[in-house]
Amino acid sequence: MSTFFLLLILLFGFLITFQIAKASEYVGVLKGEKKNFEQNNRVNGFLMIAFLVLGLIGVYYCNELYKGKILGESASVHGEKIDTMMFITLVITGIVFVITQILLFWFAYKYQYSEKRKPYYFPHDNKLEIIWTVVPAIALTVLVGFGLFYWFGITGDAPPEANQIEVTGKQFAWIFRYPGKDHVFGKKYYRNISDANNNALGLIWDDPYSHDDVVTQGTMYIEVNKPVKLIINSRDVIHDVGLVYFRQKMDAVPGIPTTMWFIPKFTTDEMKIKLGNPDFDYEISCDQMCGKGHFTMRGVVKVVTHDEYVLWLVKQKSNYAEVFEKAPAAPGAKTDSTKTSVAVN
Repeated sequence: MSTFFLLLILLFGFLITFQIAKASEYVGVLKGEKKNFEQNNRVNGFLMIAFLVLGLIGVYYCNELYKGKILGESASVHGEKIDTMMFITLVITGIVFVITQILLFWFAYKYQYSEKRKPYYFPHDNKLEIIWTVVPAIALTVLVGFGLFYWFGITGDAPPEANQIEVTGKQFAWIFRYPGKDHVFGKKYYRNISDANNNALGLIWDDPYSHDDVVTQGTMYIEVNKPVKLIINSRDVIHDVGLVYFRQKMDAVPGIPTTMWFIPKFTTDEMKIKLGNPDFDYEISCDQMCGKGHFTMRGVVKVVTHDEYVLWLVKQKSNYAEVFEKAPAAPGAKTDSTKTSVAVN
């Protein structure tokens, strides 16, 4: 029913607009074509100036209304540089926007048709061509240069002391792997992947380095004020790790691991206070359309202190232990002394 009324309203709107246009045409015929043309020019010129003034006021109002309120301060050290680049880009493009819009609408008003003015045409001007080609080229080269510099810093080698976390995307969830006490990730093989046998990443159990690897889903824990390196993979299609509060973003490509690193500045609890939101949590989202359930592919990032991070990690059971460790037998139940075996096909 609501769709019917919406279509009815649109139809009436079209009919009203059509009748107004026809009435304006009849008035023009009565007044004379030339006089009507000049009057319309003056009205349009005035509307151009009004649109310019109201539009610039609207841009300024929106900027003041939402400045610093959408995401707040960057929660990573690298993010500060990204924010600085964004600010510089907005200042440059903002100045160009204001100048060009003022000239555009002022010229439309100033140089509206007049019998007393003759138009001047010039087919080419080398000086103007050089100015509006060289100046933007220099500005863009500088911006791209800084962007590449920061990008190589984010995707380059992480400090030796950085914590390493493997992030794997699948439709439609995130899987996280932490190395154990040996600080080395065990080997994996994609044909070993089996959700039914609790081997979501296809770890090779014959590799002793995999025995202490911790695998979790849904929530990633990282340590504040310490570099963290993310090793990013995908189990199926192309995903994208989006960490908006840290100003980080990287594709997750099947078979081609990608990396990035950053230093978190604030714990989750500190951000709750900063944003005045007791329910706040950092988010890891998929920023690449990956299927019909793409909108549900999000996880939580918990930024904690060093002691909290170590305590949480110690409490976690390794994926190997989850698969091969026997559950306690029920009282009076018969026990089987044979070793538990799990297929990893």
